[in-house]
Amino acid sequence: MNRGAGLAIGVLIVTLAAAGGYWFGNRSASHSEATAPASAEGAAKGARKVLFYRNPMGLPDTSPVPKKDPMGMDYLPVYDGEQEEDSASENQIKISTEKVQKLGVRTELAQLQMLDKVVRVAGRIEPDERRLYAISPKFEGYVERLHVSITGQVIGKGQPLFEVYSPELVSAQREYAIAAQGVESLKGAGEQAQESMRQLADSSLLRLRNWDISEEQIKALAKSGEARRTLTFRSPVAGIVTEKKAVQGMRFMPGEALYQIADLSSVWVIADVFEQDISLVRTGARAQVRINAYPDKRFEGTISYVYPTLQADTRTVQVRVELANPVQLLKPGMFAQVELPVGARSKVVTIPNSAVIDSGTRRIVLVEMGEGRFEPREVRLGQRSDTQVEVLEGVKEGEAVVVAANFLIDAESNLKAAIGNFGHAAHGATAPQDAPVVAKPGAKPVAVGHQAEGTIEEIDLKAGTITLNHGAIASLKWPAMSMEFQAANPALLSSLKVGMTVKFEFVERKPGEWVITRLTPQQAVKAGTTSDPHASH
Repeated sequence: MNRGAGLAIGVLIVTLAAAGGYWFGNRSASHSEATAPASAEGAAKGARKVLFYRNPMGLPDTSPVPKKDPMGMDYLPVYDGEQEEDSASENQIKISTEKVQKLGVRTELAQLQMLDKVVRVAGRIEPDERRLYAISPKFEGYVERLHVSITGQVIGKGQPLFEVYSPELVSAQREYAIAAQGVESLKGAGEQAQESMRQLADSSLLRLRNWDISEEQIKALAKSGEARRTLTFRSPVAGIVTEKKAVQGMRFMPGEALYQIADLSSVWVIADVFEQDISLVRTGARAQVRINAYPDKRFEGTISYVYPTLQADTRTVQVRVELANPVQLLKPGMFAQVELPVGARSKVVTIPNSAVIDSGTRRIVLVEMGEGRFEPREVRLGQRSDTQVEVLEGVKEGEAVVVAANFLIDAESNLKAAIGNFGHAAHGATAPQDAPVVAKPGAKPVAVGHQAEGTIEEIDLKAGTITLNHGAIASLKWPAMSMEFQAANPALLSSLKVGMTVKFEFVERKPGEWVITRLTPQQAVKAGTTSDPHASH
C-alpha cells in the first residue's frame, strides 16, 4: 500500500468517527430531553411513595400496579400518608373548594357568651281579682227602684245603685230612732238608766252598720228621728258593672249578689308559659305586652306571681303580669302577646340556630375540619335565644360550624346515607332527593349531584333500571360510555322511550351504585330506533 492510499484510508476513518460521534451525541441529547420530564416528575414525586392503586369508581378493588377498569378508566394512585389521612377522615364529608364556593357554604365560630333569651307566650286580659266587688244586701227585702240598670255601665264611687224596701230595715231604723231619743230624754236620770239606754242605742246602731247602711244615712236618721221606708245602696268603688241581677220589683234574700263591679284601673295578664321555659321566669321581672287592638302600643308590666300548678291539657304554667290601665284601653277578655326577657346566669358555648340540622330524633352540626372537609357531629343542646342556641356537648368554643348551605344533609334519610358514605364524598357524591320527579322538557335542572346528557339504550321498568350512552362527565372524570343506572323512583321511567335523548342527574347511593334522581327529555324518539341491551357495568 502506497503512502497516498494510506492517507485516504486515514481520512475516511476520521470522517466516519466524527459522523458516529455526532449521531451518538444527538441520540443521547434526544434521550435526555425525552426523559427530562419523567425525571422531573419522578423527582417531584420522589418524596411520596405509591402504596397501591384504587378503583376510580370507588369500588373496594385495589391493584399493586397501574391498570384500567372494564370501562377503560385508569386506577388512581394512593400515596404514602394518604391512607392515614383517609382513615382519619372517614367520618368527614369532602367537598371541592369550587363546589363549596358555588353552594355558598358559610361558617361561623362557636362563641362563649351570655345567652339572652325572650320567652314569647300568649296571654289574656283579666280583671284584678282584688278589685272585684259584689253588692249583696244582708237582709231580706224588695228592689223598689234601679238607678243603674245596664251591664257595662261606668259608675263612680258613691254613685246610687238601687233603692230597697225591707220590713226588717224599717224596724231596725225605728229601734235606733227610739233608742237615740231615749238617750236624749234620760240625760237627767240616773247613771244606770242612761247606760242601759245607751247600750240599746248602740245595739240598734251596730245592727244598721252590719247591714251596710251608710254613715250618712245613719246620721240623717239620728237627726230626724224618722225611719225611712226605703234606703239607697251606693257603689263602694269606681268601676264598671260587670254583672247585674237586680230587677226592679224583685224580692231578694240575704246574701244574694245583685251587682258585681270591677275596678279596671289595674288589670292582670294571665300568660301561659310552656313547661320547658318556666324555670327561666322570675317574679319581679319586667314584661312587655302587645295587644292586637293597639299594634302601635307596647304596655309594660311586672311579673307578680307564678302559679304553682301545671295545666295538664296544655302543659303550661300560668304567670300573672300586672298592668296599669289608667285610661282603660285594656279590656277583660282581650288576647295579649307577652314577651318575658330572661338571661343566662353565666356564659355558655353558643352557635347560630341555623347551624343545627334537627331530624326529630337527633341534632347534627357540620363542623369545618379544613378546606373542603366537614365533620357531622351529634350535639346536645340547651337553651335557645332568637338567633343562638346553647351547645352542651358536641362542639367546643372556637370551632367553625356551617350556618349556610347545610341543606346538603337536609333529612334523616339523606343524613344516614351521607354518614354511611363519607369516604366516598370526595368523589362528588351527594344525598338523593326524597321525592324526585320527571322534569318537563326545557325546564332548568336543579344543580344536585352529577349532571350529564345521553341517549336511552334500554329501559327495564320491572327492575327500575335504565341504560344510557352518555358523554364525558367532568365532575367524575369519566369518559363517554354506556352504563346502567338505577332509578330513584320507577315513575322517572314511565314516560321515557328507547332512543330518546335526555339530560339527567345522578348520585352515588353506595359504592358502585349510581342512582338517577332527575331525568329531563330533550327530544322525541327517532324512528326505527331499537334497543341495545349492552354496556352495563
